[in-house]
Formats: sequence, C-alpha cells, structure tokens
Amino acid sequence: MQGLTPAPDTITAFRRKHRKDFKKVLRISLATRVEAGMALRFKTTPSTPRGTMPGPMVGVLDSASVPAASAAASGASPAGLRIGRVALSSNLLLSPIAGYCDLAFRLTIRPLGGLGLASTDLVNPRGLLRRTYKSMQLVETHPDDRPLCIQLYGAQAGELADAARWCRDHGAAVIDVNMGCPVDKVCKKDGGSALLRDPANAARLAERIVRAVDLPVTVKMRLGWDESSLVAPALAAELERAGVAAVTVHGRTAEQKFSGRVRLDGIARVVEAVRAIPVIGNGDVRSPSDAQVMMAHTGCAGVMIGRAALCDPWIFRDTHAWLTTGRVPPAPSLDDRLDLMTRHFEHLLRFRGERLACITMRQRISWYATRFPPCRPFRDKMRRIASAPEYYAHVEAFRRSSAQPSRG
Repeated sequence: MQGLTPAPDTITAFRRKHRKDFKKVLRISLATRVEAGMALRFKTTPSTPRGTMPGPMVGVLDSASVPAASAAASGASPAGLRIGRVALSSNLLLSPIAGYCDLAFRLTIRPLGGLGLASTDLVNPRGLLRRTYKSMQLVETHPDDRPLCIQLYGAQAGELADAARWCRDHGAAVIDVNMGCPVDKVCKKDGGSALLRDPANAARLAERIVRAVDLPVTVKMRLGWDESSLVAPALAAELERAGVAAVTVHGRTAEQKFSGRVRLDGIARVVEAVRAIPVIGNGDVRSPSDAQVMMAHTGCAGVMIGRAALCDPWIFRDTHAWLTTGRVPPAPSLDDRLDLMTRHFEHLLRFRGERLACITMRQRISWYATRFPPCRPFRDKMRRIASAPEYYAHVEAFRRSSAQPSRG
C-alpha cells in the first residue's frame, strides 16, 4: 500500500505548480489507495489473534465478583464477544474518537493485545460516496487493521444505506450508526445524538441500513437528549426489533456532553430492555477496575474505551487480563512508551507524510506525556517539531536524560 502514495517531495513540487488541482489529485490518489488496500484485505486470511502477555503477572482481583450470568445472557464470554456473525477475541472496543482514531493509531495499539474491535472516526456518508479526500482518509485501512468497524452519521436513510453498501464492499466487518455524538456541527445536521429526539425515526433509519447490507449493524447512542427524554431503553428495544446486532450506550445525555459522571444505572436499564443483543457500556472507563465495575453493575456484555486509550494504549491489554484472569501485566517502562510513540509517529510518516506526521505528534504528545516522568522541556520541544530528524533527536535526548541517575 505504501507504494501507492506519492512521495512527500513530489507532492510539494506538484502543489506549487498546480495549486488549484492539488486537492483533486490527492483525493483520487487516496481513494485509489483505500480501495486497493481494502481489496487486499479481502484476499488476506485472518491473522492469529493477538493478546499474548509476556512476563509475570502482578495484582490480584477476585474475578468471581463479575456476574457471569449477566455476561452470558448478553452474548459475552470471559474472553470475547459476538456481534451478529462477527466473533471478537475480546469484549473491549476502541471508541471512535473524532480526530484521534485514524489508521496510524489503530495500527499502533492493536499489537498490544486485548482490543476486540476498533472503529474509524465518524464518517459523513455523502462525503464517502463522493470519495472526498477527508472521507477517504477516515476509512483508510490495512490488512493488519481488522476487524474494523466503520461508523457513519447522518439523518438521510438513503445516503446511509448507500454508504453502508460501500463499506460492505470495501472490507468493513461491522457498520455502526452514530446516535450519540453531541457536537453541534453534527447535531445541526440532525445526525448524532439529535436522532434521539425522534426515537421512532431513528429506529426506521437503522432498519433501512440493516436491510441494505448483510453485515452486522450496530448503534452507538446516549441515554437521551436531555433529562426529560431518557429514551435509550425503549430505543434499544426498537433497534433490536429492527435487526440491529448490538448497541453501545454512553452513560450521559447529549445535553451533558462530557460533564458530570456516567450513570451506570442508565446503562443497566438498557441491558434490561433488550432480549438477546449485547449492550456495550461506555464512559469514564480509565482503568481495568473501572471496566470491571461497569460490567458488574450494569450486566453489559462489553466495554468501549475512548480517551483513556490515548494516554495509556495498554489499557486494553491490562483490562482484558484483569477481566479474564484477575491479574494485570507489569506496567510498561518509559522505554516501552517511547518506543510505542515512535511506532505511532512512523505509521503517520508512512500514511500522511512528514509534515502531517509532525503536526499530529505535536498534538498527541500531551496525551503520551501524562504517563512520562516530569518532562515539560521535552513536551515543549515536541510541540515545535517540524521534521522527522527533530522528532528522533528529541526523543533520544529525553530517553538518555531519563536513564541517567539523579544526583543527590
């Protein structure tokens, strides 16, 4: 796939000469790369599931405290989860965080283990069908990036159904419909959590997508639009009748956005409202014990983790180990964390080129650095990087200075 992307220097020269046509050329190039990559993915046999955890285990939790009966009733096993015909190796999912869960990041965290399903950012179906450059970036994938869920948002049933067919034809294992995003620019187009204002229409929209494809269709939603309309339990039941294979529930209303605390009782009521499909809990899961508490309290079949994975990508490995064995692997060292950050940077170089890789890492260093020792000078330097050599020089200097014993 890498060979299908023009070299950054070639793109720069072309851009200077043909500035007006630059975006069109890149859009065609990226669309070709996406479709070629997804076609390759169809021809590649599934790889051996990852998740082997090296080294001794530390920390013990009584795993019997997790209600096995609730998990079994919701379609979960101690290790995995089934969504329609798709069997996942783990019941832990990566949340589709807009602007963060691109191909480079997904390829970075998958080898760490414990991740059952990763999703793209939310994708506009109209842009996808037009093959715009931004949409092609969002759905770009790779044979190592599976199983993959593509998340769509919008309010036009016909467009969503056509986009779902495109996703099916280009390698998606699961298609998710976003009914939970509270961001104004999404809700103003009647997409995301705005759909919760009209549950009957939301169910009809989901049913149209289910009928359009022979893949599992899932829905991610919130408890309701506001406190006066907590529609999630009733909507989940209607979605199940419409053929939706699973629902993910963020335990806040759209009006709350990310304020306040997630309400586990609200997620539990959704679990009680469905007959057989798995319900996946989401919100405020920052540690393995948070996931265990959510599952024990709500009876949900799995957990979707978002922002916590940005600063600690090992959270899937650790949580899967905790839920299945009652033990957690040793924490990664600083060298491990720097090596992972560098792998992320190199994936960005591969798929986005040097300029965008540096811009992205300037933004992401704040997340990674939350698990580093005090490093303000290093963070400040990383926020100004403009080239790959600068990146490597700063990382190695920080690695050496952190390895030196402090002088008393």
